[in-house]
Amino acid sequence: MSAPEAAIVVDDLRVVVAGTGHDIVDEVSFAIAPGEVLGLVGESGSGKTTAALALLGHTRRGARITGGSVRIGDQQVLELSRDQSRRLRGRVISYVPQDPASALNPALRIGTQLTEALEVHGIGGSGDERRARVAEMMREVALPDDPAYLRRYPHELSGGQQQRVGLAMAFACRPRVIVLDEPTTGLDVTTQAHVLGTVRELAAAHRVAALYVSHDLAVVGSLAARVAVMYAGRIVELAPADELFQAAAHPYTRRLVAAVPHLEGRRDLVGIPGRAPSPGQRPGGCSFALRCTMVQEECTLAMPDLRVVSEAHSARCLFAEQVRALVDERRGPAGVVAEPAAADSVLALNGVNAGYMGLTVVHDVNLGVAPRECLALVGESGSGKTTLARAIVGLHRERSGEILLKGRPLARAARSRPRDVRRSIQYVFQNPYGSLNPRRTVGQIVRQPLELFGGRSGREIDRRVDEMLARVSLTAAYASQYPDQLSGGERQRVAIARALVCNPEVLVCDEVTSALDVSVQAAIVELLGELQRDLGLAMLFVTHNLPLVRSIAQRVAVMSSGRIVELGPVDRVLQEPADDYTRRLLADTPSLETATA
Repeated sequence: MSAPEAAIVVDDLRVVVAGTGHDIVDEVSFAIAPGEVLGLVGESGSGKTTAALALLGHTRRGARITGGSVRIGDQQVLELSRDQSRRLRGRVISYVPQDPASALNPALRIGTQLTEALEVHGIGGSGDERRARVAEMMREVALPDDPAYLRRYPHELSGGQQQRVGLAMAFACRPRVIVLDEPTTGLDVTTQAHVLGTVRELAAAHRVAALYVSHDLAVVGSLAARVAVMYAGRIVELAPADELFQAAAHPYTRRLVAAVPHLEGRRDLVGIPGRAPSPGQRPGGCSFALRCTMVQEECTLAMPDLRVVSEAHSARCLFAEQVRALVDERRGPAGVVAEPAAADSVLALNGVNAGYMGLTVVHDVNLGVAPRECLALVGESGSGKTTLARAIVGLHRERSGEILLKGRPLARAARSRPRDVRRSIQYVFQNPYGSLNPRRTVGQIVRQPLELFGGRSGREIDRRVDEMLARVSLTAAYASQYPDQLSGGERQRVAIARALVCNPEVLVCDEVTSALDVSVQAAIVELLGELQRDLGLAMLFVTHNLPLVRSIAQRVAVMSSGRIVELGPVDRVLQEPADDYTRRLLADTPSLETATA
């Protein structure tokens, strides 16, 4: 793409750690045309968000831009003063953050916030013109434009509605460029589909160049025309989306694609062993060499250049042509467990209802989970999945009906259950950043259930903690570390180790992979599958990721408005859905198969 055609041109961008000079991002170059969406993907810590923020001339605390250029039209963004940058942001280039709740002011009504975005940049000559523009903005993102809705506060909106308000604000001044930083992470597939459709339509309609940052390759494949892959602060591959996903020329990209669950075919997921090197610890040669199965001695001598593999396709690998020619080798299908009879269930729910302050949100649920079986519970946000899961473990008291563990009824509250029952049912929360005590070491966190449930000496507890850490692919050395020293995937492994250290019979996983990279997600799913088979666990896996269900579950229950609308073997439900709601969920689910078809 020649520079005159591009809405934004990034050339040799470099961002370093202030004070040390260690590069966070280096040698980053790309251009985006008006109306084009460029996807920027990679694992957490790869430098995606750092590069994206630099497009606005901004860095997080502790980082500094030391080289390269960012040009929008005739404006050199990195040469602007602070006041000039402030006028540029929102008017020429806009930003949509990952968390809409933190991006919107909780003390101001959404109508006020939208109007402010116009006033700051002098859009609209009068109050009437701005009100008309606000109404137009709301209609563009498929939200009501009536005064009553505009008087709502952010907390009165759902996550998807908040994100669409953020999009309306970002597009308000008709910028030339928009940066979207994981705006659909944590959203259910239906809400995600609405947000992605809005991004696609607005970018095309207003000729806005969009940089879409994400770790979800299926989402990027369904939205972006081209994709740039980042690893250890550098772009290692850049290509048209369909070509990149079907014939990747860098080993890292191929491993990422192999870790993406497929909606139309059941297969085991394969993670990427090891971790990307941090700033200041990156080797002189290829940064992926330590994790690459194709590494040669020459890979370790110098950083490979980003070189052309074919038209519009470049890769930072000495053996890019050979990698690109490789046949996609997929691992065999995951083992299938037959649907259990009711008598075989270790956990059974009979006529379970649950609610809040007298309002019933879960209605007449009947389910059973057998030993060594994984039952996936899927549905939109607000469908009642988490309320049901919390009722099972005794964290939600307002419920009726029977919940049985090996035929014995369970009390509503966990505190009212016998100690051996509490030990038998364990829960892994969605957010490992919030579920681990930051003031305790990993060893203290994992040993706590053993101390709580008793029956072991100090030496036995130490030995069991070390065994459990090894079981979740963490060494005993992790025991002395604190949660803030770990990556998201490592924290989730610690949470799983804590849940399994006391040998439970039932494991409830609540969206445990929703915020993880696809490679880390694959490793966690692989781990859970092994533990399920080896330890005989009965697992309830709550998720809104339908492709993931293919790789971990034997049966799936689809939940809508608090009711189970479909239940059966995974292959039957996902291939021949009987309920309209299930069909709509499947239609809204992004997948690499459909994106590259």
